[in-house]
Amino acid sequence: MNQCSVVGKLEIVEGELSDYKRLAYLHYRQGRLGAFERVYAIRPKRRLSGGFGIETVGVIVYTLPSPGCELRNVATGGFFCGFDRSSRVGLIDKNIRCIGRVIVEPRFRVLGLASRLVRETMPKMGRAMIEAMAVMGAVNPFFEKAGMKAYVGKMPGRCVQLLEAFSMVGVEEDDLVEPGRVERKLGGLGAVERDFIEGQIGEFLQSYGKRRYMAGGVERLRFVLSKLTERPVYYVWFNPGMGLGFGL
Repeated sequence: MNQCSVVGKLEIVEGELSDYKRLAYLHYRQGRLGAFERVYAIRPKRRLSGGFGIETVGVIVYTLPSPGCELRNVATGGFFCGFDRSSRVGLIDKNIRCIGRVIVEPRFRVLGLASRLVRETMPKMGRAMIEAMAVMGAVNPFFEKAGMKAYVGKMPGRCVQLLEAFSMVGVEEDDLVEPGRVERKLGGLGAVERDFIEGQIGEFLQSYGKRRYMAGGVERLRFVLSKLTERPVYYVWFNPGMGLGFGL
């Protein structure tokens, strides 16, 4: 399909929860969305020809911000610090909205629509600051392409601890990209080393809800390795037409 002709037939409009539900299965976080404030959708101005007829091409969901976020304090120079909880929550609610989901139908992902959704809808929220967290930010940095600034957090202590434990039994960072290789190395350990690393993995999994009950094996190992080097990226956009304010 001709990219220019298709883009010209698409528009961003205020959407509904049904727009999100049509595409929710495509997002890596398929769980319940929770409370949200506003939805914007990319829809065809009219039905696309050539077999690409589709009601919702892309969607962005704005949610309320969480009260605590370490990298928010870094990005704002501690603007929200030093208040009691009630005042801080009120101040955050007044100034910030959060991007909870951005999804584009796979056939349209080559058109830059994710960045367009973010860039064109952020000013519509009427807040001094828009933020987002993305596990896959380093792989697909469309938030940065939309004008947001990225902040990468420190690796959690539990990850550092398990990385060091793996290294102590001969599993180095280069091995972690291949679960099969790690499994083979762990399989060759003696009883003492095997008990040690099993205890370390069990401690690591305590932060992952029901996952802490996973039985040993390649599936558990694959999950552990997927989380071990995971470093969510915090993104922020400051509205040039508004400044952070204290009017609670």
